[in-house]
Amino acid sequence: MDDQAITLQAAQKFKDPKITAKGERRASVPLRDPQTLWFNTGTLCNIECVNCYILSSPTNDALVYMSATEVADYLDQLSARKWPVREIGFTGGEPYMNPEFNHMCRAALERGYEVLILTNAMRPMMRNSVKSGIEALVQEFGEKITFRISLDHWSAENHDKMRGKDSFAKTLEGMRWLNSIGAHLAAAGRQLWNEDDRSARDGYAKLYADNDFKIDAYNPGMTVLFPEMDEAVDVPEITVDCWGILNKSPNDIMCASSRMVVKRHGQAPSVVACTLLPYAEEFDLGHSLEEAEKDVALNHPHCAKFCVLGGASCSA
Repeated sequence: MDDQAITLQAAQKFKDPKITAKGERRASVPLRDPQTLWFNTGTLCNIECVNCYILSSPTNDALVYMSATEVADYLDQLSARKWPVREIGFTGGEPYMNPEFNHMCRAALERGYEVLILTNAMRPMMRNSVKSGIEALVQEFGEKITFRISLDHWSAENHDKMRGKDSFAKTLEGMRWLNSIGAHLAAAGRQLWNEDDRSARDGYAKLYADNDFKIDAYNPGMTVLFPEMDEAVDVPEITVDCWGILNKSPNDIMCASSRMVVKRHGQAPSVVACTLLPYAEEFDLGHSLEEAEKDVALNHPHCAKFCVLGGASCSA
């Protein structure tokens, strides 16, 4: 195949939900065992990170604030549909920008779910009124609530390159406060730097030890290291034959066990297939959990690079 043909074929990738650019059957994933229901609380954030996959910033409200009442409605749907979900995940933006966020957490915890919060642990979380609510939740529900802190790197230098000057110090301040009230902590970083997985985890382990953070640097569920998600990078499409070739199962992929609820301007909340694709209309499955039970075609570069080939997961 000549260079022109290769370029043309690459341009046709991820176009058809059923057939790849090479004419092979595209892989899809059924919702086999829903374990996590995510809520995007809104895309507003107190900072603007380099290469934020969801483009969160102090001005981006493409996904508007979810309300506690709307969250409760989906928790009701979980019971009605009898999904065996164990965990409710909250992400943003920065969840603590949402004024109803502590109420959302309480609603999920009171129904017996574990709660996973993705936060940068900076100023929005550290307001006195917010801190009092967090402390009450931690005292009442203990390790049923996990705070996964965004630590792009174990060093201040590299973390601040992504999140802005002094952001590392501010995040550590928040982590130390959470640690002081007995909160259950985890962390999430990026695989951006020229270091292997072991070296990165050694760096996080030292940071945790220095601060008495009870986080296991070598447990991928407690220290999650995400691959970068650059849609411009050429990645292979996933066909039905790939499961056998890669020795993987559709059950291993995030959309086999999770969904996320988002709220767009002027619209009722809807359910999307993946936390990484909140804007992609083809991954919007409908407004109800019943509608969201349909299969998901792996028709996006993130499906290949992040989930199938990268083996990553947003859940704990």
